[in-house]
Amino acid sequence: QVQLVESGGRLVQAGGALRLSCVASGTSIGINFIGWYRRAPGEQRDLVARFTRDGGIIYADSVKGRFTISRDNAQNTMYLQMNNLKPGDTAVYYCNAHIQQDEPSGRWYDYWGQGTQVTVSS
Repeated sequence: QVQLVESGGRLVQAGGALRLSCVASGTSIGINFIGWYRRAPGEQRDLVARFTRDGGIIYADSVKGRFTISRDNAQNTMYLQMNNLKPGDTAVYYCNAHIQQDEPSGRWYDYWGQGTQVTVSS
């Protein structure tokens, strides 16, 4: 089965930086990385950054100017570079992608990663 495998989350001090990675592993016909979302303790899952259909990028206001989303389709990988981290960035970060399964129907599925914990201390 295709999986979105995330890495890079850890404890970091305020003002520090992290780069999250999301790798699509397994057999598939097509992969379209959508973006990154996060869930803070006791909160709902919110958009961090995502790609738009016309090739643009949308960032949450709270991360604009600090975070950068990118993808390397040849490596089946999406990244989130996070600079000048703040305690408010503490959350579980999730990778989202649409994946076309290697099956007769060729159906596309909405996939989420397992989540990676980012903790920012003050």
